[in-house]
Amino acid sequence: MPFTLHLRSRLPSAIRSLILQKKPNIRNTSSMAGELRPASLVVLPRSLAPAFERFCQVNTGPLPLLGQSEPEKWMLPPQGAISETRMGHPQFWKYEFGACTGSLASLEQYSEQLKDMVAFFLGCSFSLEEALEKAGLPRRDPAGHSQAGAYKTTVPCVTHAGFCCPLVVTMRPIPKDKLEGLVRACCSLGGEQGQPVHMGDPELLGIKELSKPAYGDAMVCPPGEVPVFWPSPLTSLGAVSSCETPLAFASIPGCTVMTDLKDAKAPPGCLTPERIPEVHHISQDPLHYSIASVSASQKIRELESMIGIDPGNRGIGHLLCKDELLKASLSLSHARSVLITTGFPTHFNHEPPEETDGPPGAVALVAFLQALEKEVAIIVDQRAWNLHQKIVEDAVEQGVLKTQIPILTYQGGSVEAAQAFLCKNGDPQTPRFDHLVAIERAGRAADGNYYNARKMNIKHLVDPIDDLFLAAKKIPGISSTGVGDGGNELGMGKVKEAVRRHIRHGNVIACDVEADFAVIAGVSNWGGYALACALYILYSCAVHSQYLRKAVGPSRAPGDQAWTQALPSVIKEEKMLGILVQHKVRSGVSGIVGMEVDGLPFHNTHAEMIQKLVDVTTAQV
Repeated sequence: MPFTLHLRSRLPSAIRSLILQKKPNIRNTSSMAGELRPASLVVLPRSLAPAFERFCQVNTGPLPLLGQSEPEKWMLPPQGAISETRMGHPQFWKYEFGACTGSLASLEQYSEQLKDMVAFFLGCSFSLEEALEKAGLPRRDPAGHSQAGAYKTTVPCVTHAGFCCPLVVTMRPIPKDKLEGLVRACCSLGGEQGQPVHMGDPELLGIKELSKPAYGDAMVCPPGEVPVFWPSPLTSLGAVSSCETPLAFASIPGCTVMTDLKDAKAPPGCLTPERIPEVHHISQDPLHYSIASVSASQKIRELESMIGIDPGNRGIGHLLCKDELLKASLSLSHARSVLITTGFPTHFNHEPPEETDGPPGAVALVAFLQALEKEVAIIVDQRAWNLHQKIVEDAVEQGVLKTQIPILTYQGGSVEAAQAFLCKNGDPQTPRFDHLVAIERAGRAADGNYYNARKMNIKHLVDPIDDLFLAAKKIPGISSTGVGDGGNELGMGKVKEAVRRHIRHGNVIACDVEADFAVIAGVSNWGGYALACALYILYSCAVHSQYLRKAVGPSRAPGDQAWTQALPSVIKEEKMLGILVQHKVRSGVSGIVGMEVDGLPFHNTHAEMIQKLVDVTTAQV
């Protein structure tokens, strides 16, 4: 049973704790508040106090530091200050050289050592039960009101001066249709501490079995419900152990002290659009949900609307699916390693047969992924490898790309070959890539051929990169995005019925291979630009950034200079088109070698679109 000790001290004391002070001298790291709230306690030698304070400051999600005592300014409470129900029960764990060596009901026997030690108070005031009630969900106290389970993850906290430990989380199962309501209630009541760090498969946090918590009692996740995880102050126990100091103390899980200190980041009375979260399902295997603020989501929807215009009057409006750009960018933001493919050899009577739509959008996305420090590679047809290698080299030389990236090819052969390509040693448990992106890439039709918009079969020019997208569907942890403007591009199988009904020659040319997300654009390059811009918006969103970081480590400032410089620009895309012209790559519609894409002049339609996308992306809310 969890215990809480309520103690009061004379005003203007900033703390009410197990350790009372005759003349309180608590250094308040946040602000005062009138009401009491629970906190956990960590007691460390004075010499380690500055390092532990900084460790908490760079890992504020699980370790919200409320305040700390000063050495030699405090004493133990009289025995009568402890409630009768609490007498004789352990309140602290004792640590010696990193090992927990016992539990204590009192620290009285260590009064001499405590004179040279500092007590830290970590906030744990967020009430999940209150949030459940606010979201219209029944309270789910563990049976017998015992201590709810907490789990060690493989997510490392940011190390500082010898303090290092994994993030510890608590979990509750939540019905799918109640996720967003609960998350909003949690953020409203608990601020940053109330925001979950993960929703979905526990193994994505390195948790193998929910039945085996590190602390407390196991939680069961019924079928049809989603495991939702929050950062826990019990993370501090690992930190205490990691420093291997000769003597330290920490509150036992379930034991809290009451304080009137308040976290400086406590939530306001109501959330602004920049803090109201939206929840989105981005993967089924493994199960994974992500979040972004309402304001960030609306910006990305505006981008999706902008690129969805139909300058060629092809009927692409019938292919549009709401929030595909948002979900694709959310999924990409979680990716570690991205494989991008492009290349549509529509001009089969020319050399090279490629068109100017595709490579610029792919390179724009590569540039932003590089700024996010993700691994990225491009895969192309083997016959076009030299062309794309030169394009990338020129892009690096002209400052469009930061560094050279791998240019890969795939010849196919079997399902096993596709799996071997996508996974380390062919093992589906260890994929080399976790997101595949196709931007204006020729897609396989239902009859096994590849067609341009004029219904001409170009199969002899196309390698079976589609097989990688098909194989990825069966490998947990690999998601995919297709960007297209006519329905015959790789990934457009997701909207193939609409392509067959509404696109000219659609019953023949429609791509049969689907991606998880289908981004439709008037020109496919625009889709690549929009993905880069959407990632900028997400990484600048405080709600999403904290979710990505799992609430550990410092956040980067919105509008980080490296991100801003990596965004698409008219100048960079003009350089890219110039590179393509230099290599005699032709416009997709007109077939001319010149500064145009899909028959549309760069200096009007395309330059205007790029500038509008960037303006919306970087606009202050």
